[in-house]
Formats: sequence, structure tokens, C-alpha cells
Amino acid sequence: MVAAAQLGDLQEEATCSICLECFTDPVTIDCGHNFCRPCITLTWERGDGNYPCPQCRATSCGKNLRPNKQLGNIVEMLKQFHLSPVKPQGENLCEKHEEKLKLFCAEDQRMICVVCRESNEHKTHSVTPVEEAAEEYKVKLQEWLRLLKKKEGYILESKVKEEEQCKTFRDKLTTEKRKIDSEFEKLRQLLKENELRLHRRLKEMEKKITLVENANITKFSNQITSLNALITEIENQCKEPAWELLKDVGSTLSRCNNVPIQCPEAVVKSYKVMVTLDPDTAHPQLVLSEGRRRVRDTGTAQPLPDTPKRFNSLCPCVLGSKGFTSGRHYWEVQLLQEEVAWHVGVAAESVNRKEVFTWSPEGGVWAVEGWGGKYEALTSPETPLSPREKPLKLGVYLDHEGGRLSLYNADSMELLYSFLQAPFKQRLFPFFLLGGGAELRLV
Repeated sequence: MVAAAQLGDLQEEATCSICLECFTDPVTIDCGHNFCRPCITLTWERGDGNYPCPQCRATSCGKNLRPNKQLGNIVEMLKQFHLSPVKPQGENLCEKHEEKLKLFCAEDQRMICVVCRESNEHKTHSVTPVEEAAEEYKVKLQEWLRLLKKKEGYILESKVKEEEQCKTFRDKLTTEKRKIDSEFEKLRQLLKENELRLHRRLKEMEKKITLVENANITKFSNQITSLNALITEIENQCKEPAWELLKDVGSTLSRCNNVPIQCPEAVVKSYKVMVTLDPDTAHPQLVLSEGRRRVRDTGTAQPLPDTPKRFNSLCPCVLGSKGFTSGRHYWEVQLLQEEVAWHVGVAAESVNRKEVFTWSPEGGVWAVEGWGGKYEALTSPETPLSPREKPLKLGVYLDHEGGRLSLYNADSMELLYSFLQAPFKQRLFPFFLLGGGAELRLV
């Protein structure tokens, strides 16, 4: 068996990578690779005169073809064994060119062969060897695995707390019921009606607690089941060979991106910082309070100097006084008026302050917008939001190193939207845009 395997390896070495047949009149080019003389001659005649090697793409100086007689003798010896030319086997074969899938195209998220690499479809694409691509995507999947397991831990912790809280409520109800029974036993004839009334109230409270408990426990259980399935899938995928791992890696990463890695309320609020407004950046239409914690849109421009830091486009904006280049930070914004226009989030230090531009991460702004009772995340294109309750106080959580910005309804800590894996490379400032007479207050 070992001899057969070695013979197969020798046979593969005696195969031309262009025609996939045994060498005919083998020649060696400048980079050291061997080809059939007719194959390489025909390949170079079809090219643009640069004479590239079909295997390593190194350029030769002219048609410098050196006969390889020793290789030719080996081929003749192999032919005596009546062996067929070696071709790529099994699932790792290009359906179009019958070449091994040795490369991975990042743009198309699929494996290609060396012939595909030179086609117009992939010539301008970013291409890397399959093994390197597999390692790169394995790192990404393992990072998602870490985040998903962390998310699972948060949910399990919340579930335990919910169960403990409901048990406490039930214990209190049981104690209260016994107390009422004891008191009314002595005064049954006089207080019968009151006893029945209080029991009805307690039953209603118990039903409400049970409804809340069932809803929350079901929600947590469903989330855990979903996360367990995704975690198991990723763990199995990471154990697969490179070509199998990469077949559906785009779909896996897309589903990972749809999982909000949300921290518990207490964890988010533990990073709360004091934010004040920078008057040097305030649009002329905006008026700041004396403590720089409140801002209002007057609709009328004030006579202020036009400095490089000041916004003076059509949109009245203002930034926070302190920017962040690292760490985690949380602040809250009270909306003092309803049904008005506002943007709340963060902006890069280089954000355009003199011209109208698209409010999006491409323009250096990560924010949520509210106007006329409608809400959107300022992505490209915008993402409509449907919060369960109208947010009157917003919570903004920034994880600079983690590339994450999350906005919450600060009263219920309902997650409105999270920007994940954002390329935070600059100093980021709290960002506010007001319109239609809107007024905000930092709390």
C-alpha cells in the first residue's frame, strides 16, 4: 500500500498542470515549474506578452523554455505501468475547470481554482490560499463563539434571578394569605365580605405574577435553545476541514450578526459617565443651558463665530465636551418633547461640520433617529425600529474596543438597536441633532 501511494505521488509529479496529462516534451521555465512544451507555448501565445507561470504567476523573461530530459525519461518509465494521469479527487474539485480548489475568494465567499483566479470574474478580487482563509475565518467564528457563550451566561443569570424573584413573590403571597385566614377566622361573621374581597385581589395578583413568570421564563428558554443550537453548529463547523468550513461560513456569520450581544441592565449602567455639551460645536440655532446639560432648538440662528469645530450646515447638531478613544461608557438623554426630530448616538472627531451629508457610519455617525413617532437606526440604508414602548429617555452604551454602540429605552432597558463590529478608529463624541423645536437634557 505504501508503494502504491508513493507511485501515485510520483505519477502526480509527472502530470502537467495545464492539460492534466502526463508530460509531453517537458520543459522548465524560469521559476522552476515544468509544463508540456505545446501547453506552455499555447498558453503564452494567448497572453499579453508578460509570460506568467500558470502555477505561481511569476513572470519569465521571454519564452525561455529549457528541455527537461530527466523528467521526460521518468514519464516514459511511468507509461510502462499503464497509469492514467492524476486528476484532483472528490469534493475539492472545481466543477468548471476540474482543478483543485486551492484558493478562497473573499468577495464571493467561495473556493476557486488557479484557473478561476485568472478569469475576469475573479481577477480583481482579493484571493488567499484556502488554508490561510480557513484560519482567518476560524478566528472570527471562535470570537463569535466566545460572545455567544457570554450571551448565554447573561440569559442564564437573568433566568435564575427571575425565578428567585417570582419565588419571593409567591412566598409573600402565601404568608399574606395565612395571615388573612387567621385574622378573619376570629372575625368571620363581621368581616366575611372583606375576606372574600381580599382573596380575590390576591388571586388576581398571583395570576399576573404567573403570567409574567411564564412569559419571561419562556422567552429565556427559547433564547437559550436558539443560542445552544447556534453554538453547537459553530463548534462542529470549526472542527470541519477547511473547504467544508468555508462552504457556508458567510451564512453562519450573518446569523451571528443578528444575535444582539446584550449585557444585563446593571452591567450596562455600571459604566455611566457624566456628559456635558461642547458650546464650541453647537449649531447657531441651538441654545445650551448654563450647566451645558440641556439644549434646545430655537429655529433661529444666533450671531456666533464660525469656528472649525462648529456645525453650521442645515442640520442643527452639537457634540459632547469629552471624546472617547477606548473603554466602555454609558450616558442617558431625556427627551423633553414628543413628536419632534432628534438624532442621538456618537460621531467621529472628523465628522463633516460644514456641509450636509448622509447621517450613517460611512459619514462618521452611529445614531438612532426619532421623528413624528417613527424610529430608525441610521444605517445604510436606514433600519426601521419598532420599540414596544415610546422611548422618552434614551440610554447610550459605547464599547470602543469592542466596536459596539447600543441604544436603549432607559426606562425599560429595551434594546432599540446595536451597531456591532463598528470600525471605531477615531475619537468618538456623544452626538445630538435636534429639529422642530426639540429639547434634550442629559441625566
